[in-house]
Amino acid sequence: MKYYSTNKIGKEATLQQAVVKGLASDKGLFMPEQIKTLPQSFFDNIENLSFQEIAYVVADAFFGEDVDAESLKEIVYDTLSFDAPIVKVTENIYSLELFHGPTLAFKDVGARFMSRLLGYFIKKEGTENVNVLVATSGDTGSAVANGFLGVKGIRVFVLYPKGKVSPIQECQFTTLGQNITALEIDGTFDDCQALVKNAFMDEDLNKKHKLTSANSINVARFLPQAFYYFYAYAQLKKLGKEKEMVVCVPSGNFGNITAGLFGKKMGLPIKRFIASNNANDIFFNYLQTGEYNPRPSIATLANAMDVGDPSNFARILDLYNNDVNAIRNEISGARYSDEEIASTMNTCRKETNYILDPHGACGYQALKDGLKENEIGVFLETAHPAKFLEKVEEILNEKIKIPEKLQSFMKGTKQSIEMSKDFESFKSFLMKI
Repeated sequence: MKYYSTNKIGKEATLQQAVVKGLASDKGLFMPEQIKTLPQSFFDNIENLSFQEIAYVVADAFFGEDVDAESLKEIVYDTLSFDAPIVKVTENIYSLELFHGPTLAFKDVGARFMSRLLGYFIKKEGTENVNVLVATSGDTGSAVANGFLGVKGIRVFVLYPKGKVSPIQECQFTTLGQNITALEIDGTFDDCQALVKNAFMDEDLNKKHKLTSANSINVARFLPQAFYYFYAYAQLKKLGKEKEMVVCVPSGNFGNITAGLFGKKMGLPIKRFIASNNANDIFFNYLQTGEYNPRPSIATLANAMDVGDPSNFARILDLYNNDVNAIRNEISGARYSDEEIASTMNTCRKETNYILDPHGACGYQALKDGLKENEIGVFLETAHPAKFLEKVEEILNEKIKIPEKLQSFMKGTKQSIEMSKDFESFKSFLMKI
């Protein structure tokens, strides 16, 4: 399958080129030339399939023309070596817990899939010394670092905003060493993302290095996130609750919800989506006004959603031909302040005994506020509450048990390089390696 740029200027690319390059030559994001509709027979039997079996069908629709069946199956099954339980929180609201992977965050799926797909192409073509640049506001960095750890021929550079990720998140990508380098940027997530994008466009850097991104701008990172939505539908179908399904996605850079929209285009019977924002409410305001006005991000309790210029907005516009009314027909918005997030976490704990993390709280509350009669809501609980230990314990006034996986990261020694947000400093660093 060919991939085109959202800016419609750059040349079409193969899957391999799209994965290895990350960003199109015209600075646009790659999109598959077609989104295949899956057969009704798949949906009729979906509740009887495993997570891996469901994911393989979806992956084959995107990647089957470019990756042989045996290799693709191996990549999918290796990626999904864990389950994502769906948990009843209230009578009509369910949590899809996507934090049972290696770093206890939903991004483990996309990061692991991409690392294995990129490894496949490196082995197939004999390419080496690929440099993966990734900007993170929290969970992306840890998922990518652990997904690519020890992968031969690949070096990973994680750029993160100094003092703006949780201590446990920071541990997950600054203590690994080997082929993982953490860069502590004196700025915001948007500054980190700008450094990555500018690096892809720099002629000198691209002459010296093979550069790609593992942010959700990369098709191999964001497309596998469609797997969740099919799996959630299957779990609700088992319970006889799949009719009138509404999915709420805590949204920052909008890769996750974009993958869900792809699922809907493939025939997945989701009635509608809710994009839930924190105080960085650029998309919410777009839905209200029809105008997209990015601005510098501000720090909130839900730090992984602290994005002031979400990259994947370009993909949403492309999917709906820049028609704001078409977007409004399938996506509504919500936004919550830190005070509202904390209140939701407290209330949910007291009323249901369920512990939300700050991001999941945005999703849960949007369903509480926005579900209509007879609708069943699913929110994506994107990370384990213990990843935001200090915040969650302070809000709930109770101790949170730290899973073994997180405890092991906390024992490591921090290794990071401090750097300004100036591109020339970043470029100079990369040119010397």
